Amino acid sequence: MSPKKKATRANNAPLIPDPYLPTAGSNGYSVAHYDIELEASLAGNRLDGHAVITARAEEKLTKVELDLVGLTVVRVNVDGNKVKKFSTKNDKLVIQLPSALSVGEKFVVDVRYGGNPQPRRGKWGEVGWEELTDGVLVAGQPNGAPTWFPCNDHPSQKATYRISVSTDADYRAVANGKLVNHSRKSSREVWTYEVRHPMATYLATIQIGRYNLVDIGRTQVGAKTTVQRAAVAPSLLAATKRAFAKQPDMIAAFSKMFGPYPFTEYQVVIADDVLEIPLEAQGMSIFGRNHLTTGWESQRLIAHELSHQWFGNSLTVSRWDDIWLHEGFACYAEWLWSEASGDVNAHTRARRAWAGLSVLEQDITVGDPGPEDLFDDRVYKRGALALHALRRSMGDQRFFGMMRDWTRRKFHDNVTYRQFVKHVDSHGPRGFSAKAVLKPWLFEEKLPPFQF
Repeated sequence: MSPKKKATRANNAPLIPDPYLPTAGSNGYSVAHYDIELEASLAGNRLDGHAVITARAEEKLTKVELDLVGLTVVRVNVDGNKVKKFSTKNDKLVIQLPSALSVGEKFVVDVRYGGNPQPRRGKWGEVGWEELTDGVLVAGQPNGAPTWFPCNDHPSQKATYRISVSTDADYRAVANGKLVNHSRKSSREVWTYEVRHPMATYLATIQIGRYNLVDIGRTQVGAKTTVQRAAVAPSLLAATKRAFAKQPDMIAAFSKMFGPYPFTEYQVVIADDVLEIPLEAQGMSIFGRNHLTTGWESQRLIAHELSHQWFGNSLTVSRWDDIWLHEGFACYAEWLWSEASGDVNAHTRARRAWAGLSVLEQDITVGDPGPEDLFDDRVYKRGALALHALRRSMGDQRFFGMMRDWTRRKFHDNVTYRQFVKHVDSHGPRGFSAKAVLKPWLFEEKLPPFQF
Protein backbone atom coordinates (compact mmCIF):
# COMPACT_ATOMS: atom_id res chain seq x y z
CA MET A 1 0.00 0.00 0.00
CA SER A 2 1.31 3.44 -0.86
CA PRO A 3 1.25 6.29 1.66
CA LYS A 4 -2.06 8.07 1.46
CA LYS A 5 -2.82 11.72 1.02
CA LYS A 6 -4.11 12.88 4.36
CA ALA A 7 -7.07 15.23 4.66
CA THR A 8 -6.48 18.47 6.52
CA ARG A 9 -8.30 21.77 6.84
CA ALA A 10 -5.25 23.39 5.28
CA ASN A 11 -6.16 21.90 1.89
CA ASN A 12 -9.90 22.46 2.46
CA ALA A 13 -10.61 18.73 2.71
CA PRO A 14 -12.78 17.51 5.61
CA LEU A 15 -11.17 15.84 8.61
CA ILE A 16 -14.46 14.31 9.69
CA PRO A 17 -15.93 11.76 9.24
CA ASP A 18 -12.83 9.86 10.25
CA PRO A 19 -12.65 6.47 8.49
CA TYR A 20 -11.69 4.79 11.76
CA LEU A 21 -14.53 6.35 13.78
CA PRO A 22 -17.02 7.39 11.10
CA THR A 23 -19.82 8.27 13.52
CA ALA A 24 -17.69 10.40 15.86
CA GLY A 25 -17.35 14.15 15.68
CA SER A 26 -18.78 16.77 13.37
CA ASN A 27 -17.09 18.77 10.64
CA GLY A 28 -19.77 21.46 10.77
CA TYR A 29 -18.32 23.42 13.66
CA SER A 30 -15.16 23.74 15.73
CA VAL A 31 -15.06 24.10 19.52
CA ALA A 32 -12.95 26.80 21.16
CA HIS A 33 -13.75 26.10 24.83
CA TYR A 34 -15.55 23.64 27.11
CA ASP A 35 -16.77 24.76 30.54
CA ILE A 36 -17.84 21.61 32.39
CA GLU A 37 -19.37 21.41 35.87
CA LEU A 38 -19.96 17.95 37.31
CA GLU A 39 -21.64 16.58 40.41
CA ALA A 40 -20.33 13.05 41.03
CA SER A 41 -21.91 10.83 43.68
CA LEU A 42 -19.78 7.72 44.06
CA ALA A 43 -22.13 5.50 46.05
CA GLY A 44 -24.73 5.34 43.30
CA ASN A 45 -22.39 6.13 40.42
CA ARG A 46 -24.50 9.18 39.66
CA LEU A 47 -23.25 12.00 37.45
CA ASP A 48 -25.02 15.31 36.84
CA GLY A 49 -23.38 17.66 34.39
CA HIS A 50 -23.58 21.17 32.99
CA ALA A 51 -21.52 21.81 29.85
CA VAL A 52 -21.18 25.21 28.18
CA ILE A 53 -19.55 24.88 24.78
CA THR A 54 -18.22 27.85 22.84
CA ALA A 55 -17.94 27.08 19.13
CA ARG A 56 -17.70 28.45 15.60
CA ALA A 57 -19.70 27.33 12.55
CA GLU A 58 -17.47 25.94 9.79
CA GLU A 59 -20.41 25.62 7.40
CA LYS A 60 -24.01 26.80 7.35
CA LEU A 61 -25.74 25.02 10.24
CA THR A 62 -29.38 24.27 10.92
CA LYS A 63 -28.51 21.73 13.60
CA VAL A 64 -25.59 20.91 15.90
CA GLU A 65 -24.57 17.34 16.67
CA LEU A 66 -22.63 16.54 19.83
CA ASP A 67 -21.27 13.14 20.85
CA LEU A 68 -22.89 11.88 24.06
CA VAL A 69 -23.26 8.28 25.23
CA GLY A 70 -25.55 6.78 27.86
CA LEU A 71 -26.60 10.01 29.60
CA THR A 72 -29.93 11.83 29.58
CA VAL A 73 -30.19 15.42 28.41
CA VAL A 74 -32.45 17.58 30.57
CA ARG A 75 -32.20 21.00 28.94
CA VAL A 76 -30.46 22.73 26.04
CA ASN A 77 -29.92 26.43 25.39
CA VAL A 78 -28.21 28.03 22.37
CA ASP A 79 -26.96 31.58 22.81
CA GLY A 80 -29.12 31.90 25.91
CA ASN A 81 -32.33 30.76 24.22
CA LYS A 82 -34.08 27.56 25.24
CA VAL A 83 -34.10 24.90 22.50
CA LYS A 84 -37.36 22.97 22.19
CA LYS A 85 -36.21 20.45 19.60
CA PHE A 86 -33.36 18.16 20.54
CA SER A 87 -32.95 14.39 20.61
CA THR A 88 -30.44 11.76 21.65
CA LYS A 89 -30.00 8.87 19.25
CA ASN A 90 -27.12 6.71 18.00
CA ASP A 91 -24.71 8.23 20.55
CA LYS A 92 -25.49 11.76 19.37
CA LEU A 93 -27.21 14.76 20.91
CA VAL A 94 -28.87 16.46 17.92
CA ILE A 95 -29.90 20.07 18.52
CA GLN A 96 -32.24 21.75 16.04
CA LEU A 97 -31.19 25.40 15.96
CA PRO A 98 -33.87 28.10 16.29
CA SER A 99 -32.26 29.87 13.34
CA ALA A 100 -29.51 28.89 10.93
CA LEU A 101 -25.88 29.80 11.65
CA SER A 102 -23.66 31.22 8.92
CA VAL A 103 -20.08 30.16 8.22
CA GLY A 104 -17.78 31.81 10.75
CA GLU A 105 -20.57 32.65 13.21
CA LYS A 106 -19.78 32.00 16.87
CA PHE A 107 -22.33 30.38 19.17
CA VAL A 108 -22.66 28.93 22.66
CA VAL A 109 -24.41 25.66 23.50
CA ASP A 110 -25.51 25.07 27.10
CA VAL A 111 -26.38 21.45 28.00
CA ARG A 112 -27.65 20.05 31.31
CA TYR A 113 -27.54 16.26 31.54
CA GLY A 114 -27.19 13.35 33.94
CA GLY A 115 -27.40 9.64 34.59
CA ASN A 116 -25.30 6.65 35.57
CA PRO A 117 -22.20 6.79 33.36
CA GLN A 118 -20.77 3.54 32.06
CA PRO A 119 -17.76 2.62 29.96
CA ARG A 120 -18.33 2.40 26.24
CA ARG A 121 -17.81 -1.02 24.65
CA GLY A 122 -16.22 -1.26 21.22
CA LYS A 123 -13.39 -2.64 19.13
CA TRP A 124 -10.84 -1.59 21.77
CA GLY A 125 -12.58 -2.98 24.82
CA GLU A 126 -14.19 -0.64 27.34
CA VAL A 127 -13.30 3.05 27.34
CA GLY A 128 -14.61 6.11 29.13
CA TRP A 129 -16.03 6.53 32.63
CA GLU A 130 -15.27 3.49 34.79
CA GLU A 131 -15.85 2.72 38.46
CA LEU A 132 -12.85 1.65 40.52
CA THR A 133 -12.98 -0.27 43.79
CA ASP A 134 -13.19 3.09 45.53
CA GLY A 135 -13.38 5.90 43.03
CA VAL A 136 -13.52 6.67 39.32
CA LEU A 137 -11.16 6.35 36.38
CA VAL A 138 -11.69 7.91 32.94
CA ALA A 139 -9.87 6.37 29.96
CA GLY A 140 -10.73 8.50 26.95
CA GLN A 141 -8.75 7.04 24.05
CA PRO A 142 -10.04 6.90 21.41
CA ASN A 143 -13.78 7.62 21.92
CA GLY A 144 -14.47 7.55 25.66
CA ALA A 145 -14.98 11.30 26.20
CA PRO A 146 -18.74 11.27 25.36
CA THR A 147 -19.39 8.94 28.31
CA TRP A 148 -19.06 11.95 30.64
CA PHE A 149 -19.55 15.16 28.65
CA PRO A 150 -21.09 16.24 25.32
CA CYS A 151 -18.36 17.07 22.83
CA ASN A 152 -17.12 17.19 19.27
CA ASP A 153 -15.15 13.98 19.72
CA HIS A 154 -12.28 13.98 17.24
CA PRO A 155 -8.52 14.48 17.77
CA SER A 156 -8.49 17.44 15.37
CA GLN A 157 -10.94 19.27 17.65
CA LYS A 158 -8.59 20.81 20.21
CA ALA A 159 -9.99 23.33 22.69
CA THR A 160 -9.32 24.90 26.08
CA TYR A 161 -11.24 23.69 29.15
CA ARG A 162 -12.53 24.56 32.58
CA ILE A 163 -13.47 21.43 34.53
CA SER A 164 -15.15 21.66 37.94
CA VAL A 165 -15.97 18.49 39.87
CA SER A 166 -18.03 18.22 43.06
CA THR A 167 -17.51 14.91 44.79
CA ASP A 168 -17.84 13.21 48.17
CA ALA A 169 -15.81 14.59 51.06
CA ASP A 170 -12.36 13.07 51.58
CA TYR A 171 -12.05 12.22 47.89
CA ARG A 172 -9.78 14.13 45.53
CA ALA A 173 -10.91 14.83 41.99
CA VAL A 174 -7.95 15.15 39.62
CA ALA A 175 -8.46 16.64 36.17
CA ASN A 176 -6.25 18.09 33.45
CA GLY A 177 -4.62 21.46 33.80
CA LYS A 178 -3.99 23.67 36.77
CA LEU A 179 -5.98 23.44 39.99
CA VAL A 180 -7.41 26.96 40.41
CA ASN A 181 -9.87 26.42 43.25
CA HIS A 182 -10.74 23.89 45.95
CA SER A 183 -13.54 24.31 48.45
CA ARG A 184 -15.27 22.11 50.99
CA LYS A 185 -18.78 22.36 52.35
CA SER A 186 -20.45 19.77 54.52
CA SER A 187 -20.17 16.38 52.79
CA ARG A 188 -18.96 17.73 49.42
CA GLU A 189 -15.70 18.99 47.97
CA VAL A 190 -15.32 20.97 44.75
CA TRP A 191 -12.18 20.85 42.61
CA THR A 192 -11.80 23.26 39.68
CA TYR A 193 -9.15 23.01 36.96
CA GLU A 194 -8.27 25.13 33.95
CA VAL A 195 -6.65 23.80 30.78
CA ARG A 196 -5.06 26.70 28.93
CA HIS A 197 -3.28 24.70 26.22
CA PRO A 198 -5.49 23.29 23.44
CA MET A 199 -6.52 19.70 24.22
CA ALA A 200 -8.21 16.95 22.23
CA THR A 201 -11.38 15.51 23.76
CA TYR A 202 -9.94 12.01 24.23
CA LEU A 203 -7.18 13.48 26.42
CA ALA A 204 -9.63 15.12 28.85
CA THR A 205 -9.96 13.11 32.05
CA ILE A 206 -11.19 12.93 35.62
CA GLN A 207 -9.74 10.64 38.28
CA ILE A 208 -11.47 10.40 41.67
CA GLY A 209 -10.09 8.59 44.69
CA ARG A 210 -8.85 8.85 48.26
CA TYR A 211 -5.67 10.46 47.01
CA ASN A 212 -3.05 12.64 48.63
CA LEU A 213 -1.14 14.98 46.31
CA VAL A 214 2.63 14.91 46.84
CA ASP A 215 5.69 16.27 45.05
CA ILE A 216 7.82 13.51 43.55
CA GLY A 217 10.44 15.58 41.74
CA ARG A 218 11.50 18.70 39.91
CA THR A 219 13.45 18.98 36.68
CA GLN A 220 15.43 22.10 35.83
CA VAL A 221 16.21 22.51 32.11
CA GLY A 222 17.52 25.96 31.32
CA ALA A 223 15.21 28.52 32.88
CA LYS A 224 12.27 26.09 33.06
CA THR A 225 11.41 24.01 36.12
CA THR A 226 8.92 21.17 35.64
CA VAL A 227 7.20 20.19 38.88
CA GLN A 228 6.10 16.58 39.10
CA ARG A 229 3.37 15.44 41.46
CA ALA A 230 1.58 12.22 42.28
CA ALA A 231 -2.01 11.71 43.40
CA VAL A 232 -1.71 8.51 45.39
CA ALA A 233 -3.25 6.60 48.26
CA PRO A 234 -1.08 6.99 51.41
CA SER A 235 -0.41 3.25 51.52
CA LEU A 236 1.24 3.43 48.07
CA LEU A 237 3.33 6.55 48.63
CA ALA A 238 6.65 4.84 49.41
CA ALA A 239 6.33 2.47 46.44
CA THR A 240 5.39 5.41 44.18
CA LYS A 241 8.45 7.41 45.18
CA ARG A 242 10.70 4.42 44.46
CA ALA A 243 9.09 3.63 41.11
CA PHE A 244 9.15 7.25 39.89
CA ALA A 245 12.56 8.20 41.31
CA LYS A 246 14.06 8.46 37.80
CA GLN A 247 11.20 10.40 36.24
CA PRO A 248 12.92 13.81 36.74
CA ASP A 249 15.89 12.44 34.80
CA MET A 250 13.53 11.17 32.09
CA ILE A 251 12.10 14.67 31.63
CA ALA A 252 15.64 16.08 31.42
CA ALA A 253 16.66 13.49 28.82
CA PHE A 254 13.52 13.90 26.73
CA SER A 255 13.80 17.70 26.90
CA LYS A 256 17.27 17.37 25.39
CA MET A 257 16.09 14.97 22.69
CA PHE A 258 12.62 16.33 21.89
CA GLY A 259 12.68 19.95 23.08
CA PRO A 260 11.24 21.55 26.24
CA TYR A 261 8.53 19.74 28.18
CA PRO A 262 5.35 21.17 26.59
CA PHE A 263 3.32 21.89 29.73
CA THR A 264 3.92 23.63 33.06
CA GLU A 265 3.49 20.60 35.34
CA TYR A 266 3.21 16.82 35.13
CA GLN A 267 1.04 14.64 37.33
CA VAL A 268 0.76 10.91 37.76
CA VAL A 269 -2.26 9.28 39.36
CA ILE A 270 -1.79 5.91 41.04
CA ALA A 271 -5.09 4.07 41.24
CA ASP A 272 -5.33 1.70 44.20
CA ASP A 273 -6.40 -0.99 41.73
CA VAL A 274 -4.65 -3.31 39.30
CA LEU A 275 -4.80 -1.81 35.79
CA GLU A 276 -4.02 -3.76 32.64
CA ILE A 277 -2.15 -0.84 31.07
CA PRO A 278 -1.30 2.73 32.09
CA LEU A 279 -3.10 5.62 30.39
CA GLU A 280 -1.97 9.02 29.23
CA ALA A 281 -3.97 12.22 29.39
CA GLN A 282 -2.84 15.77 28.77
CA GLY A 283 -0.39 16.78 31.49
CA MET A 284 -1.07 13.54 33.33
CA SER A 285 -0.65 9.76 33.25
CA ILE A 286 -2.57 7.12 35.19
CA PHE A 287 -1.02 3.94 36.57
CA GLY A 288 -2.21 1.01 38.66
CA ARG A 289 -0.66 -0.24 41.87
CA ASN A 290 0.82 -3.10 39.81
CA HIS A 291 3.06 -0.65 37.91
CA LEU A 292 5.00 0.48 40.99
CA THR A 293 8.26 -1.40 40.45
CA THR A 294 11.79 -0.38 39.49
CA GLY A 295 12.18 -3.12 36.85
CA TRP A 296 12.40 -2.41 33.12
CA GLU A 297 8.78 -3.31 32.38
CA SER A 298 7.43 -0.62 34.72
CA GLN A 299 10.17 1.89 33.90
CA ARG A 300 9.58 1.63 30.16
CA LEU A 301 5.87 2.30 30.75
CA ILE A 302 6.68 5.37 32.84
CA ALA A 303 8.91 6.64 30.02
CA HIS A 304 6.31 5.73 27.39
CA GLU A 305 3.45 7.64 29.02
CA LEU A 306 5.67 10.62 29.80
CA SER A 307 6.81 10.89 26.16
CA HIS A 308 3.18 11.14 25.06
CA GLN A 309 3.18 14.65 26.50
CA TRP A 310 5.23 15.58 23.43
CA PHE A 311 3.86 13.01 20.96
CA GLY A 312 0.10 12.69 21.36
CA ASN A 313 -0.73 15.60 23.65
CA SER A 314 1.19 18.60 22.31
CA LEU A 315 1.47 17.10 18.81
CA THR A 316 -1.82 15.28 18.17
CA VAL A 317 -2.75 13.35 15.04
CA SER A 318 -5.29 14.94 12.72
CA ARG A 319 -6.84 11.53 12.06
CA TRP A 320 -6.59 8.16 13.78
CA ASP A 321 -4.93 6.34 10.87
CA ASP A 322 -1.71 8.23 11.74
CA ILE A 323 -1.63 6.67 15.23
CA TRP A 324 1.99 5.59 14.74
CA LEU A 325 2.92 9.29 15.12
CA HIS A 326 1.91 8.81 18.76
CA GLU A 327 2.69 5.22 19.60
CA GLY A 328 5.76 4.64 17.44
CA PHE A 329 7.35 7.76 18.92
CA ALA A 330 6.45 6.75 22.49
CA CYS A 331 7.82 3.24 21.98
CA TYR A 332 11.05 4.68 20.56
CA ALA A 333 11.23 7.00 23.58
CA GLU A 334 11.36 3.86 25.77
CA TRP A 335 14.46 2.69 23.90
CA LEU A 336 16.01 6.15 24.00
CA TRP A 337 15.51 6.31 27.76
CA SER A 338 17.11 2.88 28.12
CA GLU A 339 20.14 4.22 26.26
CA ALA A 340 20.27 7.56 28.09
CA SER A 341 20.02 5.86 31.51
CA GLY A 342 23.02 3.62 30.82
CA ASP A 343 20.94 0.49 30.32
CA VAL A 344 20.63 -1.37 27.00
CA ASN A 345 21.26 0.94 24.02
CA ALA A 346 18.49 1.79 21.56
CA HIS A 347 20.07 -0.23 18.74
CA THR A 348 19.98 -3.40 20.83
CA ARG A 349 16.40 -2.68 21.88
CA ALA A 350 15.52 -2.20 18.19
CA ARG A 351 17.18 -5.49 17.21
CA ARG A 352 15.28 -7.34 19.94
CA ALA A 353 11.99 -5.78 18.85
CA TRP A 354 12.68 -6.72 15.23
CA ALA A 355 13.39 -10.33 16.25
CA GLY A 356 10.09 -10.48 18.11
CA LEU A 357 8.19 -9.05 15.14
CA SER A 358 9.85 -11.41 12.68
CA VAL A 359 8.02 -14.43 14.12
CA LEU A 360 4.59 -12.75 14.06
CA GLU A 361 2.08 -12.51 11.23
CA GLN A 362 3.12 -9.88 8.71
CA ASP A 363 -0.31 -8.71 7.67
CA ILE A 364 -0.41 -5.10 8.84
CA THR A 365 0.59 -1.72 7.43
CA VAL A 366 1.25 0.28 10.54
CA GLY A 367 0.97 3.63 8.75
CA ASP A 368 -2.71 2.78 8.19
CA PRO A 369 -3.41 -0.25 10.41
CA GLY A 370 -7.21 -0.20 10.21
CA PRO A 371 -9.52 0.45 13.16
CA GLU A 372 -9.34 -3.11 14.53
CA ASP A 373 -5.54 -2.90 14.80
CA LEU A 374 -5.33 0.70 15.97
CA PHE A 375 -3.50 -0.31 19.16
CA ASP A 376 -1.80 -3.45 17.88
CA ASP A 377 1.65 -3.87 19.41
CA ARG A 378 3.13 -4.03 15.90
CA VAL A 379 2.05 -0.41 15.35
CA TYR A 380 4.15 0.56 18.35
CA LYS A 381 7.25 -1.46 17.55
CA ARG A 382 7.35 -1.08 13.77
CA GLY A 383 6.68 2.63 14.23
CA ALA A 384 9.65 2.80 16.60
CA LEU A 385 11.78 0.84 14.12
CA ALA A 386 10.85 3.34 11.41
CA LEU A 387 12.23 6.12 13.61
CA HIS A 388 15.35 4.10 14.37
CA ALA A 389 15.86 3.67 10.62
CA LEU A 390 15.61 7.45 10.21
CA ARG A 391 18.10 8.01 13.01
CA ARG A 392 20.62 5.58 11.50
CA SER A 393 20.14 7.13 8.05
CA MET A 394 20.40 10.76 9.16
CA GLY A 395 22.87 10.52 12.03
CA ASP A 396 22.21 11.65 15.59
CA GLN A 397 22.85 15.36 15.07
CA ARG A 398 20.40 15.70 12.18
CA PHE A 399 17.85 13.28 13.66
CA PHE A 400 17.52 14.89 17.08
CA GLY A 401 17.69 18.37 15.58
CA MET A 402 14.79 17.34 13.36
CA MET A 403 12.84 16.00 16.35
CA ARG A 404 13.31 19.17 18.39
CA ASP A 405 12.27 21.32 15.45
CA TRP A 406 9.22 19.08 14.83
CA THR A 407 7.89 19.63 18.36
CA ARG A 408 8.68 23.35 18.15
CA ARG A 409 6.96 23.95 14.81
CA LYS A 410 3.89 21.84 15.64
CA PHE A 411 3.62 22.90 19.30
CA HIS A 412 0.04 22.18 20.50
CA ASP A 413 -1.07 21.50 16.93
CA ASN A 414 -2.35 18.60 14.85
CA VAL A 415 0.03 16.59 12.69
CA THR A 416 -0.03 14.23 9.70
CA TYR A 417 2.28 11.73 8.06
CA ARG A 418 2.70 13.96 5.04
CA GLN A 419 3.75 16.90 7.21
CA PHE A 420 6.27 14.70 9.02
CA VAL A 421 7.84 13.44 5.77
CA LYS A 422 8.19 16.98 4.46
CA HIS A 423 9.69 18.09 7.77
CA VAL A 424 12.23 15.25 7.87
CA ASP A 425 13.30 15.94 4.28
CA SER A 426 14.02 19.56 5.22
CA HIS A 427 16.51 18.31 7.84
CA GLY A 428 18.16 15.58 5.79
CA PRO A 429 21.28 15.86 3.64
CA ARG A 430 20.96 16.76 -0.04
CA GLY A 431 18.94 14.11 -1.88
CA PHE A 432 17.67 12.46 1.32
CA SER A 433 14.20 10.88 1.08
CA ALA A 434 12.31 10.30 4.31
CA LYS A 435 9.59 8.51 2.35
CA ALA A 436 12.08 5.99 0.99
CA VAL A 437 13.25 5.19 4.53
CA LEU A 438 9.81 5.09 6.15
CA LYS A 439 7.69 3.40 3.48
CA PRO A 440 8.94 -0.21 3.98
CA TRP A 441 8.34 0.02 7.75
CA LEU A 442 4.99 1.79 7.61
CA PHE A 443 3.24 0.92 4.35
CA GLU A 444 4.41 -2.57 3.41
CA GLU A 445 3.20 -5.68 5.20
CA LYS A 446 6.49 -7.55 4.90
CA LEU A 447 8.90 -6.74 7.72
CA PRO A 448 12.05 -5.11 6.28
CA PRO A 449 15.38 -6.74 7.12
CA PHE A 450 17.32 -5.38 10.10
CA GLN A 451 20.04 -3.70 8.06
CA PHE A 452 21.16 -0.45 9.68
